[in-house]
Amino acid sequence: MLSDHRNAPLRFHQLWLVIGWSIVFLVIYLSLNSGGMQVVSGMFNDKMSHALGYCGLMLWFAQLYKSLGQRLLLAVLFVVMGIVLEFLQRMGGVRVFEIADMMANATGILIGWLAARLGLDRLLAWFEVRVLARQ
Repeated sequence: MLSDHRNAPLRFHQLWLVIGWSIVFLVIYLSLNSGGMQVVSGMFNDKMSHALGYCGLMLWFAQLYKSLGQRLLLAVLFVVMGIVLEFLQRMGGVRVFEIADMMANATGILIGWLAARLGLDRLLAWFEVRVLARQ
């Protein structure tokens, strides 16, 4: 159960940080790449992709930074990142600037924050104990 890992320190904290920052750079690349990312129409439309991407970012880093202040700073930085990327898309002239994308990003961040508060911020700790410890 995830609650067993509430206070377990992450043995691979540095590795999880590297993976997290790699995800940040992937989001930046995909946001500015002229080809963008192909999105399946229907339920998994563009806004859903934005929300899921930023939810994943927030949830990933919420596992590495546990205090309220750290998580608040992360949320603000991710919101700012999403806004800046939209303006950079506008300046590039290749991608489309959309305020709705900014809102989808912020919604994803909020969902990631709430998921962490509900206990999903212990997934990496669970993974280390239940999966990696068996190796």
